[in-house]
Amino acid sequence: MRAFVTGGAGFIGSTLADRLLAGGHRVTAFDNFSSGQRDFVAQSLAHPDYQLIEGDLLDKDRLREAVRGHDVVFHLAANADVRHGLEHPRRDLDQNTIATFNVLESMREGSVRRIVFSSTGSIYGEPDVFPTPEDCPFPVQTSLYGASKLACEGLISAYCTGYGFSGWVFRFVSILGERYTHGHVFDFVKQLRADPANLKILGDGKQRKSYLYVQDCVEAMLLALEKQPQGYYVFNLGTDEYVSVNESVSVITKVMGVRPDLAYTGGERGWIGDSPFIFLDCAKMRSLGWAPRLRIAAAIERTTRYLLLNPWLLDRRS
Repeated sequence: MRAFVTGGAGFIGSTLADRLLAGGHRVTAFDNFSSGQRDFVAQSLAHPDYQLIEGDLLDKDRLREAVRGHDVVFHLAANADVRHGLEHPRRDLDQNTIATFNVLESMREGSVRRIVFSSTGSIYGEPDVFPTPEDCPFPVQTSLYGASKLACEGLISAYCTGYGFSGWVFRFVSILGERYTHGHVFDFVKQLRADPANLKILGDGKQRKSYLYVQDCVEAMLLALEKQPQGYYVFNLGTDEYVSVNESVSVITKVMGVRPDLAYTGGERGWIGDSPFIFLDCAKMRSLGWAPRLRIAAAIERTTRYLLLNPWLLDRRS
């Protein structure tokens, strides 16, 4: 299989590329390095079946040329900054929705008919059903990020219907693990390295979230592609558990050996669009024989240790 990975130098994309190469596949990674890291692809560059193309998904000509000749596109590139979305309202449209349209058009013109897409559990907004299944009625969208990803899903399903594409859409919870570059664990570790005695927590710390280890995430995507080789599918991806923000803090501070004073900004949400409870029903993905191997607490611990061993990443990402 010849795979094209957008966001191929990013957290999930580079991890996926490593797994594909280990499985004997050929990989082209496409990344503009806005958040991707060259260190993540340094080892892959020496592999004979790996190619790195530095480019932007908004550059339609470069993208069209790069996609041609591949068997499947893993579209992982996106603006994942949910928290600051309202400060940059155009960013989610451009980097998520328009970028996905450009990917689909490049595929259509290059006769590539299979796309694997990283969506998000944020498209459920604040649902009334927990754990939340894939066919849950959608409430009002609560973030520009979620809205832009839902628009991407609509485009993909329309291309599958209209042009005979096959699509695998994965609605992720937050992903943790090695090469993690943004999110609550990153922010807390960065704060505590600078000031071990104090930690600022957005919201009241009682927000409940589900997380998934990156290797479990990659394994699920590859398994679904293997088990259901054509068609249009939507899968939730997460664990059958959740933790509060305060519980995450307990794991992180224990690993770091610190006991900071905790200061809360208050309210059940850390920011506008922050869902106070995320917990997805993943029975559909489990029916294919998949199950996460790492529990949330272990994933938080592993992520924290990785960041402490790689302080260059904390220092580089301001």
